[in-house]
Amino acid sequence: MKDCIFCKIIAGEIPSAKAYEDDDILIIADINPQAARHYLMMPKKHYSDITDMGAADPAALGKMFEKLASLTDKLGLGNGFRIVSNKGEDGCQSVNHLHIHILGGEKLSEKMG
Repeated sequence: MKDCIFCKIIAGEIPSAKAYEDDDILIIADINPQAARHYLMMPKKHYSDITDMGAADPAALGKMFEKLASLTDKLGLGNGFRIVSNKGEDGCQSVNHLHIHILGGEKLSEKMG
C-alpha cells in the first residue's frame, strides 16, 4: 500500500528500531511505549487488520505467534507479556496495517483500558 506507514517501514523507507525481521514478519520497538518493553509485530504482507489476515491467511497469523513464542527471552518478555490488536475506529486502530502490540518487561496493570 503506497500510503501505509508500516509498509514504508517494512520497505526501509522510514527508519525503525528493529527487534526481529525475517521474510514474513517485522517486530519493531514502539515509538510511544506504553510499557517497559513495547513492540509492534506485523506481517510484511499488507493486511488491513487482524480479521482481514485471519480470513485470508490464518496460517500466517499462527506463524507470527509461533515466532513470538521463540523470541520472548530475547525481547525481554520472559516473565510474561500482553498482546493487543486494535481493529477499526472504535478499537482505536491508528494504522490500517495489521500490527500486534506486545507489552511487557514489567508487571502490567490488571486494567485493560
